Amino acid sequence: MRTRKLGRGGVPVTELGFGAAGIGNLFTPVRDDEAYVALDAAWDAGIRYFDTAPHYGIGLSERRVGEYLRTRPTTAYTLSTKAGRLLEPYDGVASGEDDLAHGFAVPATHRRVWDFSAAGVRRSVEDSLGRLGVDKIDVVYLHDPDDHGEQAFREAYPELERLRGEGLVDAIGAGMNQAAMLTRFVRDTDVDAVLCAGRYTLLDQRALHALLPEASARGVSVVIGGVFNSGLLADPKQGATFDYALASPDVVSRALRFKAVAERHGTTLRAAALAFPFGHPAVTSVLVGTRSVAEVTDTVEQFATSVPAEFWAEARARNLLAADVPTPEQEPRA
Repeated sequence: MRTRKLGRGGVPVTELGFGAAGIGNLFTPVRDDEAYVALDAAWDAGIRYFDTAPHYGIGLSERRVGEYLRTRPTTAYTLSTKAGRLLEPYDGVASGEDDLAHGFAVPATHRRVWDFSAAGVRRSVEDSLGRLGVDKIDVVYLHDPDDHGEQAFREAYPELERLRGEGLVDAIGAGMNQAAMLTRFVRDTDVDAVLCAGRYTLLDQRALHALLPEASARGVSVVIGGVFNSGLLADPKQGATFDYALASPDVVSRALRFKAVAERHGTTLRAAALAFPFGHPAVTSVLVGTRSVAEVTDTVEQFATSVPAEFWAEARARNLLAADVPTPEQEPRA
Protein backbone atom coordinates (compact mmCIF):
# COMPACT_ATOMS: atom_id res chain seq x y z
CA MET A 1 0.00 0.00 0.00
CA ARG A 2 1.56 3.25 -1.12
CA THR A 3 2.16 6.06 1.35
CA ARG A 4 1.99 9.82 0.86
CA LYS A 5 2.84 12.75 3.11
CA LEU A 6 0.05 14.74 4.74
CA GLY A 7 0.55 18.47 4.29
CA ARG A 8 3.67 20.43 5.04
CA GLY A 9 4.28 18.54 8.29
CA GLY A 10 4.95 15.32 6.44
CA VAL A 11 2.73 12.94 8.46
CA PRO A 12 2.59 9.72 6.41
CA VAL A 13 -0.74 8.20 5.37
CA THR A 14 -1.51 5.24 3.16
CA GLU A 15 -3.52 6.08 0.08
CA LEU A 16 -6.34 3.92 1.42
CA GLY A 17 -7.44 4.61 4.98
CA PHE A 18 -9.70 2.78 7.43
CA GLY A 19 -12.75 4.84 8.38
CA ALA A 20 -13.85 3.63 11.80
CA ALA A 21 -17.44 4.89 12.05
CA GLY A 22 -18.71 1.41 11.20
CA ILE A 23 -16.94 -0.23 14.13
CA GLY A 24 -18.54 2.43 16.32
CA ASN A 25 -21.80 0.55 15.60
CA LEU A 26 -22.99 2.84 12.82
CA PHE A 27 -26.68 1.87 12.29
CA THR A 28 -26.19 -1.74 13.45
CA PRO A 29 -24.13 -3.44 16.18
CA VAL A 30 -20.64 -4.84 15.62
CA ARG A 31 -19.16 -7.12 18.27
CA ASP A 32 -15.74 -6.39 19.75
CA ASP A 33 -14.21 -9.47 18.12
CA GLU A 34 -15.68 -8.53 14.72
CA ALA A 35 -14.23 -5.03 15.00
CA TYR A 36 -10.78 -6.31 15.90
CA VAL A 37 -10.59 -8.86 13.08
CA ALA A 38 -11.70 -6.15 10.62
CA LEU A 39 -8.90 -3.91 11.87
CA ASP A 40 -6.50 -6.84 11.63
CA ALA A 41 -7.55 -7.51 8.04
CA ALA A 42 -6.90 -3.87 7.18
CA TRP A 43 -3.47 -4.04 8.77
CA ASP A 44 -2.61 -7.26 6.93
CA ALA A 45 -3.62 -5.58 3.66
CA GLY A 46 -1.14 -2.76 4.28
CA ILE A 47 -3.50 -0.04 5.51
CA ARG A 48 -1.73 2.15 8.04
CA TYR A 49 -4.07 5.15 8.27
CA PHE A 50 -6.94 4.86 10.75
CA ASP A 51 -9.56 7.59 11.26
CA THR A 52 -12.02 7.78 14.14
CA ALA A 53 -13.96 10.38 16.18
CA PRO A 54 -15.66 10.77 19.57
CA HIS A 55 -18.98 11.06 17.68
CA TYR A 56 -18.71 7.50 16.36
CA GLY A 57 -20.61 5.39 18.85
CA ILE A 58 -20.13 8.03 21.59
CA GLY A 59 -16.54 6.94 22.10
CA LEU A 60 -16.83 3.25 21.16
CA SER A 61 -14.93 3.63 17.89
CA GLU A 62 -12.03 5.45 19.57
CA ARG A 63 -11.79 2.81 22.30
CA ARG A 64 -11.78 -0.06 19.81
CA VAL A 65 -9.26 1.57 17.47
CA GLY A 66 -7.03 2.47 20.39
CA GLU A 67 -7.15 -1.00 21.89
CA TYR A 68 -6.24 -2.58 18.57
CA LEU A 69 -3.42 -0.16 17.74
CA ARG A 70 -1.83 -0.70 21.14
CA THR A 71 -0.77 -4.08 19.72
CA ARG A 72 1.21 -2.30 16.97
CA PRO A 73 4.32 -0.08 17.03
CA THR A 74 3.30 3.56 17.38
CA THR A 75 5.63 4.58 14.56
CA ALA A 76 4.02 2.10 12.15
CA TYR A 77 0.61 3.78 11.72
CA THR A 78 -1.09 7.16 11.49
CA LEU A 79 -4.15 7.86 13.64
CA SER A 80 -6.61 10.71 13.22
CA THR A 81 -9.54 11.75 15.36
CA LYS A 82 -11.73 14.81 15.64
CA ALA A 83 -12.79 17.60 18.00
CA GLY A 84 -15.93 19.66 18.36
CA ARG A 85 -18.31 17.37 20.20
CA LEU A 86 -17.70 16.71 23.89
CA LEU A 87 -19.13 13.54 25.42
CA GLU A 88 -20.96 14.26 28.68
CA PRO A 89 -22.10 11.40 30.95
CA TYR A 90 -25.83 10.77 30.61
CA ASP A 91 -27.91 8.13 32.35
CA GLY A 92 -30.08 6.94 29.51
CA VAL A 93 -29.37 3.26 30.06
CA ALA A 94 -31.79 2.88 32.98
CA SER A 95 -34.68 3.92 30.75
CA GLY A 96 -33.48 1.75 27.86
CA GLU A 97 -32.42 4.61 25.60
CA ASP A 98 -30.01 4.06 22.72
CA ASP A 99 -28.12 6.36 20.38
CA LEU A 100 -29.87 5.44 17.13
CA ALA A 101 -31.24 8.95 16.79
CA HIS A 102 -27.63 9.90 16.06
CA GLY A 103 -27.09 6.83 13.89
CA PHE A 104 -25.27 4.53 16.30
CA ALA A 105 -26.51 1.29 17.87
CA VAL A 106 -25.04 1.85 21.32
CA PRO A 107 -26.58 2.53 24.74
CA ALA A 108 -27.14 6.20 25.51
CA THR A 109 -24.44 6.46 28.17
CA HIS A 110 -23.35 9.92 27.04
CA ARG A 111 -24.74 12.90 25.19
CA ARG A 112 -22.89 15.03 22.68
CA VAL A 113 -22.31 18.70 23.42
CA TRP A 114 -21.08 20.95 20.62
CA ASP A 115 -18.07 22.93 21.81
CA PHE A 116 -15.65 24.80 19.56
CA SER A 117 -14.23 26.96 22.33
CA ALA A 118 -10.50 26.76 22.99
CA ALA A 119 -11.14 24.99 26.29
CA GLY A 120 -13.58 22.61 24.63
CA VAL A 121 -11.12 21.63 21.92
CA ARG A 122 -8.36 21.03 24.44
CA ARG A 123 -10.64 18.92 26.59
CA SER A 124 -11.84 16.99 23.53
CA VAL A 125 -8.28 16.12 22.55
CA GLU A 126 -7.38 15.17 26.14
CA ASP A 127 -10.47 12.95 26.39
CA SER A 128 -9.59 11.30 23.08
CA LEU A 129 -6.04 10.64 24.30
CA GLY A 130 -7.58 8.75 27.21
CA ARG A 131 -10.03 6.71 25.12
CA LEU A 132 -7.37 5.90 22.52
CA GLY A 133 -4.73 5.10 25.13
CA VAL A 134 -2.01 7.16 23.42
CA ASP A 135 0.13 10.08 24.55
CA LYS A 136 -0.24 12.05 21.31
CA ILE A 137 -2.44 12.01 18.21
CA ASP A 138 -1.07 12.19 14.68
CA VAL A 139 -3.94 14.22 13.17
CA VAL A 140 -6.89 16.10 14.71
CA TYR A 141 -9.67 17.53 12.54
CA LEU A 142 -12.31 20.01 13.69
CA HIS A 143 -15.45 17.95 13.15
CA ASP A 144 -18.42 19.50 11.30
CA PRO A 145 -18.13 23.13 12.42
CA ASP A 146 -20.82 24.14 9.88
CA ASP A 147 -23.03 25.98 12.37
CA HIS A 148 -20.13 27.16 14.53
CA GLY A 149 -17.89 28.70 11.91
CA GLU A 150 -16.90 31.94 13.58
CA GLN A 151 -16.07 30.29 16.90
CA ALA A 152 -14.19 27.54 15.08
CA PHE A 153 -11.94 30.10 13.37
CA ARG A 154 -11.66 32.42 16.37
CA GLU A 155 -11.09 29.86 19.16
CA ALA A 156 -10.99 26.22 18.04
CA TYR A 157 -8.44 26.53 15.26
CA PRO A 158 -5.92 28.61 17.29
CA GLU A 159 -6.16 26.03 20.07
CA LEU A 160 -5.31 23.27 17.58
CA GLU A 161 -2.26 25.31 16.60
CA ARG A 162 -1.23 25.49 20.27
CA LEU A 163 -1.72 21.73 20.68
CA ARG A 164 0.42 21.17 17.60
CA GLY A 165 3.08 23.45 19.02
CA GLU A 166 3.04 21.53 22.30
CA GLY A 167 3.56 18.23 20.49
CA LEU A 168 0.24 16.66 21.54
CA VAL A 169 -0.84 16.70 17.88
CA ASP A 170 1.34 16.39 14.79
CA ALA A 171 -1.05 17.68 12.12
CA ILE A 172 -4.28 19.69 12.24
CA GLY A 173 -7.23 20.35 9.97
CA ALA A 174 -11.00 20.25 9.58
CA GLY A 175 -13.40 17.56 8.39
CA MET A 176 -16.76 18.36 6.82
CA ASN A 177 -19.41 17.31 4.31
CA GLN A 178 -19.06 20.61 2.45
CA ALA A 179 -16.32 22.29 0.44
CA ALA A 180 -16.94 26.01 1.02
CA MET A 181 -15.87 26.28 4.67
CA LEU A 182 -13.01 23.86 4.09
CA THR A 183 -11.79 26.25 1.39
CA ARG A 184 -11.80 29.03 3.98
CA PHE A 185 -9.72 26.87 6.33
CA VAL A 186 -7.22 26.31 3.52
CA ARG A 187 -7.06 30.01 2.63
CA ASP A 188 -7.14 31.58 6.08
CA THR A 189 -5.30 29.18 8.38
CA ASP A 190 -2.20 27.01 8.53
CA VAL A 191 -3.95 23.63 8.43
CA ASP A 192 -1.99 20.62 7.27
CA ALA A 193 -4.98 18.83 5.77
CA VAL A 194 -8.73 18.86 5.33
CA LEU A 195 -11.08 15.90 5.21
CA CYS A 196 -13.80 16.40 2.61
CA ALA A 197 -16.64 13.85 2.63
CA GLY A 198 -18.88 13.28 -0.36
CA ARG A 199 -17.87 16.37 -2.33
CA TYR A 200 -15.29 14.87 -4.67
CA THR A 201 -16.82 11.75 -6.16
CA LEU A 202 -17.94 10.47 -9.53
CA LEU A 203 -21.34 12.04 -8.83
CA ASP A 204 -20.38 15.25 -7.00
CA GLN A 205 -17.33 17.38 -7.81
CA ARG A 206 -18.12 20.53 -5.84
CA ALA A 207 -14.67 20.40 -4.22
CA LEU A 208 -13.08 20.89 -7.64
CA HIS A 209 -14.25 24.50 -8.03
CA ALA A 210 -12.23 26.11 -5.22
CA LEU A 211 -11.11 23.71 -2.49
CA LEU A 212 -8.80 21.47 -4.49
CA PRO A 213 -7.08 24.27 -6.47
CA GLU A 214 -6.52 26.26 -3.26
CA ALA A 215 -5.16 23.20 -1.47
CA SER A 216 -2.75 22.51 -4.32
CA ALA A 217 -1.55 26.10 -4.38
CA ARG A 218 -0.94 26.19 -0.61
CA GLY A 219 0.52 22.72 -0.04
CA VAL A 220 -2.48 21.50 1.98
CA SER A 221 -3.45 17.84 1.66
CA VAL A 222 -7.02 16.76 1.00
CA VAL A 223 -8.31 13.47 2.36
CA ILE A 224 -11.48 12.32 0.63
CA GLY A 225 -14.25 10.47 2.44
CA GLY A 226 -17.63 9.28 1.20
CA VAL A 227 -16.43 8.18 -2.23
CA PHE A 228 -19.51 5.96 -2.55
CA ASN A 229 -21.85 8.85 -1.61
CA SER A 230 -23.29 6.83 1.29
CA GLY A 231 -23.92 3.72 -0.77
CA LEU A 232 -25.18 4.60 -4.23
CA LEU A 233 -21.81 4.18 -5.97
CA ALA A 234 -21.20 0.89 -4.18
CA ASP A 235 -24.48 -0.69 -5.33
CA PRO A 236 -26.59 1.55 -7.56
CA LYS A 237 -30.30 0.66 -7.57
CA GLN A 238 -33.66 2.17 -6.83
CA GLY A 239 -33.98 2.62 -3.08
CA ALA A 240 -30.25 3.22 -2.55
CA THR A 241 -29.07 6.14 -0.47
CA PHE A 242 -27.21 9.19 -1.73
CA ASP A 243 -25.77 11.62 0.83
CA TYR A 244 -27.70 9.93 3.67
CA ALA A 245 -31.09 10.23 1.94
CA LEU A 246 -33.08 8.29 -0.62
CA ALA A 247 -31.44 8.75 -4.02
CA SER A 248 -33.56 10.42 -6.69
CA PRO A 249 -34.35 8.46 -9.88
CA ASP A 250 -32.10 10.81 -11.91
CA VAL A 251 -29.09 10.25 -9.62
CA VAL A 252 -29.68 6.47 -9.63
CA SER A 253 -29.83 6.55 -13.42
CA ARG A 254 -26.51 8.38 -13.63
CA ALA A 255 -24.86 5.90 -11.27
CA LEU A 256 -26.19 2.98 -13.32
CA ARG A 257 -24.79 4.56 -16.48
CA PHE A 258 -21.37 4.79 -14.80
CA LYS A 259 -21.68 1.12 -13.81
CA ALA A 260 -22.48 0.08 -17.38
CA VAL A 261 -19.45 1.95 -18.71
CA ALA A 262 -17.22 0.31 -16.11
CA GLU A 263 -18.43 -3.17 -17.02
CA ARG A 264 -17.85 -2.52 -20.72
CA HIS A 265 -14.20 -1.79 -19.93
CA GLY A 266 -13.58 -4.76 -17.66
CA THR A 267 -13.59 -2.90 -14.35
CA THR A 268 -16.13 -2.08 -11.64
CA LEU A 269 -17.96 1.00 -10.50
CA ARG A 270 -16.50 0.63 -7.00
CA ALA A 271 -12.97 0.53 -8.40
CA ALA A 272 -13.64 3.67 -10.44
CA ALA A 273 -15.15 5.46 -7.43
CA LEU A 274 -12.08 4.66 -5.32
CA ALA A 275 -9.64 5.67 -8.05
CA PHE A 276 -11.37 8.88 -9.13
CA PRO A 277 -10.18 11.29 -6.40
CA PHE A 278 -6.51 10.59 -7.16
CA GLY A 279 -6.87 12.37 -10.47
CA HIS A 280 -6.29 15.60 -8.55
CA PRO A 281 -2.79 16.22 -7.14
CA ALA A 282 -4.14 17.70 -3.88
CA VAL A 283 -5.70 14.37 -2.88
CA THR A 284 -3.50 12.36 -0.54
CA SER A 285 -5.73 9.58 0.76
CA VAL A 286 -9.21 8.10 0.52
CA LEU A 287 -11.02 6.95 3.67
CA VAL A 288 -13.52 4.12 3.39
CA GLY A 289 -15.73 3.02 6.24
CA THR A 290 -15.49 -0.73 6.77
CA ARG A 291 -16.85 -2.90 9.58
CA SER A 292 -16.03 -6.52 8.68
CA VAL A 293 -13.30 -8.66 7.16
CA ALA A 294 -15.44 -9.12 4.04
CA GLU A 295 -15.84 -5.36 3.57
CA VAL A 296 -12.13 -4.72 4.13
CA THR A 297 -11.18 -7.46 1.68
CA ASP A 298 -13.55 -6.20 -0.99
CA THR A 299 -12.43 -2.59 -0.57
CA VAL A 300 -8.75 -3.49 -0.86
CA GLU A 301 -9.42 -5.63 -3.94
CA GLN A 302 -11.39 -2.86 -5.60
CA PHE A 303 -8.74 -0.30 -4.71
CA ALA A 304 -6.13 -2.45 -6.45
CA THR A 305 -8.27 -2.97 -9.56
CA SER A 306 -7.09 -1.10 -12.63
CA VAL A 307 -9.45 1.40 -14.22
CA PRO A 308 -8.45 1.79 -17.88
CA ALA A 309 -8.17 5.08 -19.72
CA GLU A 310 -11.02 3.99 -21.96
CA PHE A 311 -13.41 4.11 -19.01
CA TRP A 312 -12.66 7.77 -18.34
CA ALA A 313 -12.83 8.62 -22.05
CA GLU A 314 -16.27 7.04 -22.45
CA ALA A 315 -17.52 8.65 -19.24
CA ARG A 316 -16.62 12.04 -20.73
CA ALA A 317 -18.09 11.18 -24.12
CA ARG A 318 -21.39 10.27 -22.46
CA ASN A 319 -21.35 13.50 -20.40
CA LEU A 320 -21.04 11.62 -17.13
CA LEU A 321 -17.87 13.61 -16.39
CA ALA A 322 -17.15 17.15 -17.55
CA ALA A 323 -14.18 17.77 -19.82
CA ASP A 324 -12.30 19.73 -17.13
CA VAL A 325 -12.54 17.04 -14.43
CA PRO A 326 -9.09 15.44 -13.96
CA THR A 327 -8.86 11.67 -14.00
CA PRO A 328 -6.23 9.44 -12.35
CA GLU A 329 -3.18 7.73 -13.74
CA GLN A 330 -3.95 4.33 -15.16
CA GLU A 331 -2.32 1.77 -12.89
CA PRO A 332 -3.35 -0.27 -9.86
CA ARG A 333 -3.18 1.77 -6.65
CA ALA A 334 -2.12 -1.03 -4.31
